[in-house]
Amino acid sequence: MAGFRVRDLDALRMVPHPAVTLLLDFGAGSPVVDEAAGRRQRGSVVAGPGLGSGGAVRAWGENVECVQVRLSPVIARAVLGVSPAALDGAVVALDDLWGREASRIREQLGDASSWQDRFALMDALLARRHEVGPPVDPEVTWAWHRIVGSRGLARVDELAAEVGWSRKRLWSRFRSQLGLPPKRAVKLVRFDHAAHRLVAGEAAARVAADAGYTDQSHLHRDVMAFTGATPATVAGEPFLAVDDIAWPSRGTPASITSRTGRGGRGPRPAPLA
Repeated sequence: MAGFRVRDLDALRMVPHPAVTLLLDFGAGSPVVDEAAGRRQRGSVVAGPGLGSGGAVRAWGENVECVQVRLSPVIARAVLGVSPAALDGAVVALDDLWGREASRIREQLGDASSWQDRFALMDALLARRHEVGPPVDPEVTWAWHRIVGSRGLARVDELAAEVGWSRKRLWSRFRSQLGLPPKRAVKLVRFDHAAHRLVAGEAAARVAADAGYTDQSHLHRDVMAFTGATPATVAGEPFLAVDDIAWPSRGTPASITSRTGRGGRGPRPAPLA
């Protein structure tokens, strides 16, 4: 999880990520998420893995304060109370899922005196909901971890064979419990790995070769499909550039303050004091 304080968030492109995104706002302003076809959600929201595919989702707002959580799909069903598949690829208001509890947690986050207190509050909430929520099939969990561990290089037919299921059964259980079919999960995890290497400054040709793409053109097509932008543009995306600070490899929650200048390239993050 990460805490964000953004004075002026100016149409930030949401780049797909292999996680369920949970956003809880508590500040004076409210974040706004615009989807394709003119749909708009304001305030606390949740979205399934792959939010922003095609570059069609933008987030904006002023004086936004929020805690963002990236939930592994294998625990998201228990935490949310519904399968990510029920989100149907859309951004959903958290009030619609949690009712009054969503309002209570926003008030508690606003009353907390520090980011660490907010993170502790969220830890307790997530743990409590996960403990009583419905679990995912162990075969599905194993397949997901294999996909993530291979950085999107796992083959779906081999995963099915290793858990002793037919390909059709794996597809059905995986999609119904995690919110996306296994082949899509493979592509999303592979893209996420490649995109972060592009952000780190690696050449597209090297990234394509190492990440399992047939060639650089294949990487280009995949990046365009997920983001609506070229690999060169994605390399400078603020949504991805902040990840090393917001979600460091050591797994420690972080708080970020950022400001977006009008006409600029996006947030320039720096840790809060």
